[in-house]
Amino acid sequence: MSGVRKRSVTIRGHRTSYSIEQAFYDELKKIAARRDRALAALVAEIDEQRPRDTNLSSALRLYVLDHVRARDAERARRPEPSS
Repeated sequence: MSGVRKRSVTIRGHRTSYSIEQAFYDELKKIAARRDRALAALVAEIDEQRPRDTNLSSALRLYVLDHVRARDAERARRPEPSS
């Protein structure tokens, strides 16, 4: 597993940073691409919705986890293709 890497982003005109593992960063980029949004816009959305007692890095990880769980649940509900 890759180590934590610090990244910077501008949110509402304010420069801030967050530290997440490469796997979480890669998944965030995929989510943003699927939504046809810039990564910075997705990070800003997550930042705006996070509880104030949660740091941005944790909020990003939890967002990815929730997204992956929802995707897996959706896949589990789909019927198996017939042979």
